[in-house]
Amino acid sequence: MRNITIIVAGGSGTRFGASLPKQFLLLAGKPVLMRTLEAFALQSSEIIVVLPEAHQALWQQLCDEHRCCVAHRVVGGGDTRWQSVKNALDTLVVEPGDVIAVQDGVRPLLSQHLVERAFAVARECGSAVPAVPVTDSIRQVESDGTSHIVPRAVLRAVQTPQVFDAVKLKSAYELPFQSFYTDDASVYEQAGNRVTLIDGETTNIKITHPSDLVLAQNLLSDE
Repeated sequence: MRNITIIVAGGSGTRFGASLPKQFLLLAGKPVLMRTLEAFALQSSEIIVVLPEAHQALWQQLCDEHRCCVAHRVVGGGDTRWQSVKNALDTLVVEPGDVIAVQDGVRPLLSQHLVERAFAVARECGSAVPAVPVTDSIRQVESDGTSHIVPRAVLRAVQTPQVFDAVKLKSAYELPFQSFYTDDASVYEQAGNRVTLIDGETTNIKITHPSDLVLAQNLLSDE
């Protein structure tokens, strides 16, 4: 029974506005992606990093410069996140009992406790998707421009790692792509599987904008 991790790092960084894609920017002296990779080192039998072909040489250079010692292999990304995950899954031969975690490359602050719990719950229940309560007020906008409040008590903001029964996840990714696939849980659920939520972490932020990198640096300095 293996714990397999797929780290998806295909972003171009256009929203971030930096000269480098955000997964390669330094966070407390290390590339963001390297910190994410290290978070899974102790719990994973195999780690796959999914990168666009154009970024792979840079990643190897950064690994050499920062002396990355976490064993992993690199797979080429696709035009969409769904295709990138599928590319990684297509390289795997899985067996019953294996579980696969899919992680955003730009979520570097998750705790070891979250990684351990996600793998454990997925092995027991078939899936484990971390989520946190929504704290902002939420309104749903209709096609005519009107809006109405959505009770936030029934809403959760979903994070990664999302961990699944490996055989079922590979099978789910054989289904045709759908535009409503926003994460791996939506693919897994579309195939008729149940998604199990677990408690996420408010510090498990996704670095999307420059302010997120500042927040991540502050969170690390507070540890």
